[in-house]
Amino acid sequence: MSLELTELVKRPGAGKVGKPVRVRANFFEVTSFPTQNIHHYDVTIDPPSAPPAVYRKVWKCFEDANGQGILTGIKTIFDGRKNVFSPKVLNLGEEQAMQFEVELQEAGAPGAAKRSGGIFKIRIKKAGEVNMEELRRFLSGQSACTSNCLTAIMVLDVLIRHVPSTLYSTVGRSFFTPADSRPLPNGAEVWQGFYQSARPTVGKMMINIDVSATAFYSSGPLPEIVAKILGRRTIDELRRGIPDRELTKLEKVLKALKIQVVHRGDKKFKYKITKLTPSSADRTSFKDEAGNELTVADYFFKQYNKRLNYPFLPCVVVKKDIFLPMEVCEVVPGQRHMKKLNEKQTAEMIKFTCQKPNVRANKINQGLSLLQYRDNPYMQQFGMAVKPEMSVIQARVLPTPKISYHATSQEAEFAPQGGAWNLRGKKVAQGATLGSWAVVNFAGAVPMPAVQRFVRELCQTFADTGMNVVNRSPPIMTADPQGNVDRTLKEAWLKAGNAAKANPQLIVCILPNTGVPLYAEIKRISDTVIGVPTQCLQSKHIADAKKQYCANVCLKVNVKLGGMNLFLSPPQIPFIAQRPTIILGADVTHPAPGDMNKPSIAALSASMDARASRYSSAIRVQANRTEIIADLANMIKEVLKNFYQSCGQKPERILFYRDGVSEGQFKQVMDSEVAAIKAACLSLDKTYNPTITFVVVQKRHHARFFPIEMRDADRTGNCMPGTVVDTDIVHPFEFDFYLQSHAGLQGTSRPTHYHVLHDENKFTSDALQELTYRLCYIYARATRAVSIVPAAYYADLVAARARFHRRGENWSDTDATSESMDSDAQMASFAIVKPELSKVMFFM
Repeated sequence: MSLELTELVKRPGAGKVGKPVRVRANFFEVTSFPTQNIHHYDVTIDPPSAPPAVYRKVWKCFEDANGQGILTGIKTIFDGRKNVFSPKVLNLGEEQAMQFEVELQEAGAPGAAKRSGGIFKIRIKKAGEVNMEELRRFLSGQSACTSNCLTAIMVLDVLIRHVPSTLYSTVGRSFFTPADSRPLPNGAEVWQGFYQSARPTVGKMMINIDVSATAFYSSGPLPEIVAKILGRRTIDELRRGIPDRELTKLEKVLKALKIQVVHRGDKKFKYKITKLTPSSADRTSFKDEAGNELTVADYFFKQYNKRLNYPFLPCVVVKKDIFLPMEVCEVVPGQRHMKKLNEKQTAEMIKFTCQKPNVRANKINQGLSLLQYRDNPYMQQFGMAVKPEMSVIQARVLPTPKISYHATSQEAEFAPQGGAWNLRGKKVAQGATLGSWAVVNFAGAVPMPAVQRFVRELCQTFADTGMNVVNRSPPIMTADPQGNVDRTLKEAWLKAGNAAKANPQLIVCILPNTGVPLYAEIKRISDTVIGVPTQCLQSKHIADAKKQYCANVCLKVNVKLGGMNLFLSPPQIPFIAQRPTIILGADVTHPAPGDMNKPSIAALSASMDARASRYSSAIRVQANRTEIIADLANMIKEVLKNFYQSCGQKPERILFYRDGVSEGQFKQVMDSEVAAIKAACLSLDKTYNPTITFVVVQKRHHARFFPIEMRDADRTGNCMPGTVVDTDIVHPFEFDFYLQSHAGLQGTSRPTHYHVLHDENKFTSDALQELTYRLCYIYARATRAVSIVPAAYYADLVAARARFHRRGENWSDTDATSESMDSDAQMASFAIVKPELSKVMFFM
């Protein structure tokens, strides 16, 4: 067998460094799964394009009728789309294909059922056999993960989903139930559910189970929901009518909602809302069959003898032009809230989902019974069994690195306790000089003396923390937040320059609130028009200038001006210190779901010297939802030049941390991006060929760790910072590991998953795990270890910042610009960051 096990990197042996601890992981061992081949059938159900929930009902109907003879005594499982798996051969005759008809007895079954009068046609044909033995060989590291292997894993996935999917609302890999729900502001609610997924691990299959939560729209009488959406206590507060601005907002929310009518007795027809009438029910008129003009309110009185209680509300329009008064409509339950939650909703959602580790672990164990792994006739017939308790696995806690501040600090080098420390008595490693700057106060409520007092306090903290403040009385301007921000900032820039007779280095802006529009506009202008770093402050912090707050601001300002806050001494980062090495972080962020015009943004951050503490950056906009970085080669060229200018050497090694890639795309992304990095190097110099290591960084997964002994937990009940897992629940043989590098703040910490796709630097497990963990201690704007390696963190910040660089974006709720522009125009509307800024950490 010279056949490669994997095109990625094999694990070079488990790590040994650190203190061994036992933890529980939310993985449940599959103690047995089918040994015999599983029969795979291709199923097509007509009429097409019904949602999976309808297809499941159709299949259930078919099953209840014993599959008209072919399913007698056989438990088949269905994925809700087109795959059916069976533990035994189905008798489909010579052709290996048959057709059946099923009638759904359901009033108003969605869409397709109406057109077909509730009759569905099912065609079943044999697709092949799934060899389960091959999965066993893959798990024990004897063979590669073939497409048959992936199908075998899918069989187990479909098997554990089959029963719950008929009982609960499904979203992706999770099941939700309204039993455990809580209202959110503005007409939404959050439902608690359970995520489950069959995962191949070392030598066995495991089921990863986690709690999850998602937002749904509240259900019930439409007028009540409208009051909630508009934040009113009761509908009566709207008797005077709904202001136009709110009407627009309301229509946006209601547009895709399903409702059912209650005024037709048993005929609870379901409709989708297409729009609202601009006028109220007593002012909206139409022509009846006889051609008489009458209002909706009159019509309902005439037709149904119903006087409207809320004639002042607009009507909903369904189909082409059916007008319904809101009070005869009910919002159908179980509709997912797809749009972005607002601030209040998000805050409440976090409260609901944030659970202490022991609470979360208990919830997960409760989920086990809801998911019905025991006494599950399907699983029994397939011969699959799952251990009812969480796996206990071996983890290690890596030793804490020593971090360094300026030599004149008290304890210039020290090992922090518990993943966090403070700046008392510390000076930044390299303080920048601040001479030419200005302050703009956009918050009219803050009086001039308060601003001056704050600036004095800020300068004092800057000086105490080791920055060199040459000018302690910068010009202060007051400005209108609704005014021309462009002109204001240019004026501030001129004032700063004239006062200091030097090129301006910084504009400090005091903002009235946390609203995005002003902030976005300031960043767009300063990053792409003027090319000067800005530091925004919220007005609420100005009145009492807390030392801690000023120190945090100082950390950000120092790196924006090209200073360095802290570093790791060379012996702690041998890989970086021994030979010139560049650390890269990359991320692609996509627009909100459903937005098909806005582009995706690719961001790259890159270390600039042997301390891997200061970073430069590069940004590109690319086609919507493309995962691979299109112009990576040129971005790499830019940052390699910055590295060379900064320290006069070419990197001999590249360590690339890539955020935001899903498992299904590992191979594509690796092939394309490693090639782009090599091409960039060759284009700078035909003989330049540094060694590359390519690591994917994932935060979006459902692995969680729970300490077993209280002595191994930190004060939040989470595992200690530095907890690393590279056995038991990881890939059977590829080079991946989980690292929880940060100290928990609240809720259950989520470890970060690192997966090495390509490695020319011959890393051992210990070397890469330790280096990655140590780097987490030198994230420039915090005095704590962070949860993801800083290079990736910075790339993420850069990409988020780049969203603000669109010209003509007005950042309001009713933003019309993006819908009316095609994707090319959208991409062209992004301004580029001034080159002098991309060499400093302007995005902090």
